[in-house]
Amino acid sequence: MSDPANAPASDDLAPVLGLVPSGLFIVTAGDGEGRTTGMLASWVMQAAFEPPALTVAVASKRYLHQWLQSSPQLVVHILGESQKEMLKHFGRGFEPDADAFEGLSVTRAACGLPVLEDCLGFLEGRVTDSVSAGDHVIYVVELTGAGKGRRFDEERPYIHIRKNGLSY
Repeated sequence: MSDPANAPASDDLAPVLGLVPSGLFIVTAGDGEGRTTGMLASWVMQAAFEPPALTVAVASKRYLHQWLQSSPQLVVHILGESQKEMLKHFGRGFEPDADAFEGLSVTRAACGLPVLEDCLGFLEGRVTDSVSAGDHVIYVVELTGAGKGRRFDEERPYIHIRKNGLSY
């Protein structure tokens, strides 16, 4: 466990940590019982070449965390620079029974989860490990599929910089 007395002052830490760039992504997952949802995520990073894998951070208080325990598959969608409407749509969050994809054009991945057609591309995978990291859980996701979206050749990925590295 870390020692709070040795932690850097938040006046220094927050703005500097916020400069660590990340992408913006939509993660889709299901509960194994037929319900699916989508979540705005920024803490996604490639983790391995062989087999190809990424890490995805999920707040431990989100119901998606419990869903991944019982149905350890997900799809990560890469957003483009112009897709601010997706940020608004998924950034507000959804109740477990809400239709997170209402009004959006979706297909299905091989695992059956929703794939947003209007994204740069998607990566499909299964959770192979996890580790607790404070208020989040870091999932290791072995990639099992991928696809290019309509915007793949049209724009660059959305890069996100936060003003405060201690909050969203």
